[in-house]
Amino acid sequence: MARRRKGRAVNGIVLLDKPLGGSSNQLLQKVRWLFQAQKAGHTGALDPLASGMLPICLGEATKFSQFLLDAEKAYEVTARLGIRTTTSDADGEVVEQNPVTVSEAQVREACLSFLGASKQIPSMFSALKHQGKPLYYYARQGITIEREARDITIYELDIVNISLPDVTMRVKCSKGTYIRSLVDDIGQLLGCGAYVTRLHRTEVADYPTDKMVTIEQLEALRGADDAPDFAAMDGLLLSMDTAVHRLESVEISAAARQRFDNGQSVQGTSEQHPVAGQPYRVYCDSVFLGVGEGVIAPKDQPAAAGTDTVFINPKRRVVW
Repeated sequence: MARRRKGRAVNGIVLLDKPLGGSSNQLLQKVRWLFQAQKAGHTGALDPLASGMLPICLGEATKFSQFLLDAEKAYEVTARLGIRTTTSDADGEVVEQNPVTVSEAQVREACLSFLGASKQIPSMFSALKHQGKPLYYYARQGITIEREARDITIYELDIVNISLPDVTMRVKCSKGTYIRSLVDDIGQLLGCGAYVTRLHRTEVADYPTDKMVTIEQLEALRGADDAPDFAAMDGLLLSMDTAVHRLESVEISAAARQRFDNGQSVQGTSEQHPVAGQPYRVYCDSVFLGVGEGVIAPKDQPAAAGTDTVFINPKRRVVW
């Protein structure tokens, strides 16, 4: 007999406004406890010294967190020139100090040179895994692991303010981009070094910043532990399909829903023409059922000979 999960079967996404200090996992567990949710997962950790948007998926929404992990993100960051630290932020030890003799024009040119696609070597103080452990685990022991440069893209880089030695920027970037490494690279290019003094995430995919809530707001809404107001808290949750809203949608019939729920391939309505290999949001009577992928003649539902009918093969289903 399967063990029954503790907690409420609550499904949705809460946009936490992460404060400074504390790990993303600590805040995740706090939010899970506040909602008394059976399951919870975040969509890309923020450093303890970083603040801002941290989408937390509850319940069935955890199945779609990868789509947010893969989404582009935007940050406001302040870099201080003239100092380089072990962690490329204020938490590390100073390893190099240089006079800041560059002009504002040189700073702008250096920053904007990172626009577009490039290669980036992750910091040793990142959460990137090596043999099952994050790189910072090795870094704290003085061990350096060779890292491969990764493909990243800086979509937008706006210089908000230059008040040397401080430079404030807004950066919109692809997944896997380390802002601390970007700032360190800028400092190296300028020849004086640089580290992050402030990092605030403003965007994940297309989620609105005005929907963010703080831990204090959640605690106030929840009320007393002996009589928690879950209805008020649940009203803050964004629907699960917001994590995959960029995917095209497919509507299936009520008759096909049972097949989809059982993990079998189905056809969309006659007006829709799914494409093989493309992921889709799947709905029945406007109810979100999960994510499927277009396939030609799946094993459980072969197409008629000579046709190129595309079916929807379930990939991530919602269990209601």
